[in-house]
Amino acid sequence: MSSSSSDDLLARTLREEAGPLVARLSRRFGDFDLAEEAVQGAVVEALSAWRRDGPPQRPGAWLQVAADRNAMDGMRLRDRQRALAARADVRLPDQGARDTDERLALLFACCHPAIAPEARLALTLRAVVGLTTPQIARAFLVHESTLAQRIVRAKRKIVSARISLAVPAESELTERLGDVLAVVYVMFNEGFVSSTGATQDRDLAADAVWLAGVVATALPREAEAWGLAALLTIQHARSRARFVDGDLVLLRDQDRGLWDAAAIAEGERLIERAAALRRPGPYQLQAAIAAVHATGASWADTDWLQIALLYDELARFDPSPVVRLNQAVAQAQVLGPAESLRQLDGLAAPLADYHLFHATRAQLLSDLGRHDEAAAANRRALELTTNDAERRLLTTRLHRRRLDDGS
Repeated sequence: MSSSSSDDLLARTLREEAGPLVARLSRRFGDFDLAEEAVQGAVVEALSAWRRDGPPQRPGAWLQVAADRNAMDGMRLRDRQRALAARADVRLPDQGARDTDERLALLFACCHPAIAPEARLALTLRAVVGLTTPQIARAFLVHESTLAQRIVRAKRKIVSARISLAVPAESELTERLGDVLAVVYVMFNEGFVSSTGATQDRDLAADAVWLAGVVATALPREAEAWGLAALLTIQHARSRARFVDGDLVLLRDQDRGLWDAAAIAEGERLIERAAALRRPGPYQLQAAIAAVHATGASWADTDWLQIALLYDELARFDPSPVVRLNQAVAQAQVLGPAESLRQLDGLAAPLADYHLFHATRAQLLSDLGRHDEAAAANRRALELTTNDAERRLLTTRLHRRRLDDGS
């Protein structure tokens, strides 16, 4: 088996095993930090051993044995008295917590409000998904030592704030669920179009789709959890068409024959499941918008009126400038580019430093034949984006315009 194949198998195994392993070892030893480090050590060992010798017949059991050994070694190296004293202050989940998905309990712990927002995603990727610190650092273009410090502080906060490795009580579940869904959503977006444009050695978007499914399945009465699972499933169905030879292809220009029809159908089924709960929300509306895009025969044949109406509803839930930007894009297909540009220009102040605002404005200006203004907007978007693929796309736009001008 090639190293690529063994890495893929390890990634799949970690999705199922990393979170439960951390939770079980944390319960056994009463020490979250020890458990998380033991599992990370097993991941690093597996990366090397499986590439060298091929994967074992029972990958999950291999990881469990390695993590158990690492945890025992870690305990032997610690001062027993200090460990016992620290353990007495950690609030561990009761036996009833074992009836829920251990990955979900760990995910809620990693996304606890007491943990700094910038550290929640990194800790989730390490403890729940099983990525190594170097992998996460490469994904976010952060120095390894900086990322490691964030993770250490987050793990210390779990102990000092006595954060339980258990799913919150129903009375606080809805409030806490928002943080969890937001982390999964950010994780997907980072994988879908990395802010760095760097090649990933793990498909973060696929990991996020899987994790959204874990949350929804474990919390079947939460409509927005199903909505997020639907949204990510449909968006990820377009992954094969989004890049050609490393270059980003916009939705309007994608080869729809490359889209995963089965995944799109599954996303529609998840939307129906969410809708049956009769508690609409932003993720469900975004999923519905994605489904309308995904079922259109072409960009021109898309039901733009339905998308515009869905954005009107989404803006009532979330009137943020970014939502209103997307609303203006949809309305351009219904009301025309002039009206859309008028609405877009009303967002100039809050979105002055957002590259997609300027890129969208450039497209509308080009549609209106105002090519010099479009070029200026594209140049501003180019200045603001750090994504390599988006920079190449904007550069190509500018180059094509210069050719059209004969300059």
